[in-house]
Amino acid sequence: MKLYYAPGACSLAALIAAEEAGLRFELERVDIRANPHRLADGTDFHTINAKGYVPMLELEDGDLLTEGVAILQYIGDEWSERTMFDHYRQLEWLTFIATELHKSFSPWLFHPEYGEQAAAVARARIADRFSYLDQHLQSTDYLLGDHFGVADAYCFAIARWAPGKGIDLAEWPFLSAYLDRVRARPKVAAALERHG
Repeated sequence: MKLYYAPGACSLAALIAAEEAGLRFELERVDIRANPHRLADGTDFHTINAKGYVPMLELEDGDLLTEGVAILQYIGDEWSERTMFDHYRQLEWLTFIATELHKSFSPWLFHPEYGEQAAAVARARIADRFSYLDQHLQSTDYLLGDHFGVADAYCFAIARWAPGKGIDLAEWPFLSAYLDRVRARPKVAAALERHG
């Protein structure tokens, strides 16, 4: 399998999940700062993925998955044996992270052309969501209890953007401890190193 990624992007979640699952991915770096986005060999990424963004997972048979939640769910299904309820709980967390966190950061905090007012609204929205996470994490090590899952990989990849976007995590001690716990996992450290 091949994971198309960009350093610092949400594609980190798929790589963390793959490392934790023991799946080996070939990595293909995409320069998302170039216009159009390019691979290392100069190929226009849009010729491979019409959406033009990462992550994208190319399976052994050539099929492509292009949405982060779908990729994480695929890895999760390969990774663990869960009850059907656990499957839906994981999907619930993946959806929350995608729609309430990820889309609150991007584009509002990654594109200064939207202005400081939009950034302030985004930070307030993220703070509310971080408060919800902090409360949940008071009584559990990971989002689904005592075991690390793909939703944790996604949450970690997105929440770690906060300090660089003017959000001080000190306000949420349980969330901060959770991020430290995730960062300390050997396979997460390996993924961080590979992802750049």
